[in-house]
Amino acid sequence: MAELTLNYAQGDAATRADALAGPAGPKPRRALSRRNIFIYGTLIVVSMYYLLPLYVMIVTSLKGMPEIRMGNIFSPPVEITFEPWVKAWAQACTGLNCEGLSRGFWNSVRITVPSVVLSIAIASINGYALANWRFKGADIFFTILIFGAFIPYQVMLYPIVILLREMGLYGGLYGLILVHSIFGMPILTLLFRNYFTSLPEELFKAARVDGAGFWGIYFKIMLPMSLPIFVVAIILQVTGIWNDFLFGVVYTRPDYYPMTVQLNNIVNSVQGVKEYNVNMAATLLTGLVPLVVYFVSGKLFVRGIAAGAVKG
Repeated sequence: MAELTLNYAQGDAATRADALAGPAGPKPRRALSRRNIFIYGTLIVVSMYYLLPLYVMIVTSLKGMPEIRMGNIFSPPVEITFEPWVKAWAQACTGLNCEGLSRGFWNSVRITVPSVVLSIAIASINGYALANWRFKGADIFFTILIFGAFIPYQVMLYPIVILLREMGLYGGLYGLILVHSIFGMPILTLLFRNYFTSLPEELFKAARVDGAGFWGIYFKIMLPMSLPIFVVAIILQVTGIWNDFLFGVVYTRPDYYPMTVQLNNIVNSVQGVKEYNVNMAATLLTGLVPLVVYFVSGKLFVRGIAAGAVKG
């Protein structure tokens, strides 16, 4: 009985000590702490920096010119009209050409699709070979590719003009497709090589033991596991090629100008009245394809970057 009383007293003393010590675990953070105010305030400011011009573009593209001349660029349209969008797509003039952005859009599609497919196909094979099949001179080859990724495009403009002219490809779509494929290959090879390096090496060794060769391992093992990094590569290439202006204006002639060059010609046209609503609609139409690609595959893009795109 005495022992039971002693244990009870000790337990009661321990409970009182715990109560006096206070709650255990990390202290809960306040919702309006200085840290949270700074983080969310910065995010709001940055978001407004990007969203405000987009808002102005959208509302301006939906207004008529009489309403735009009133001067209030932030006010929503009193009467919504899609005529500027129709004119930007099919009727806006650049010189003697009054086809709007439609011809430039299809030129951009004909340039972007084969450039993306060709550059990603070759770069994925290069990255796979550099990561899993060590051949003589692999390090030198990889160093050259990395060096090529940081050469300014402007340095290569004139030499490539000469090369394309000698090959008979200057001024057409095929020459521009070749240029985009080559310039996209160094950085894409780096991305694929780092991603394939991050995959378990045991898979590659097990496939080799089972008798699989170079192409068997690539198509049956590596390719099915590489969807995130392929999405990263597609987004980078589609965005870079679709938004390109420099190569498009240098290596093609007016009949093959991509959408960005057509947009520049429409916005900077000096004929007639400056139609700001048409210019805003044309700008939004030009940026629509990269925007859709980002929205559709944004999560896979983050997965691909996190999985191996920045791993050495």
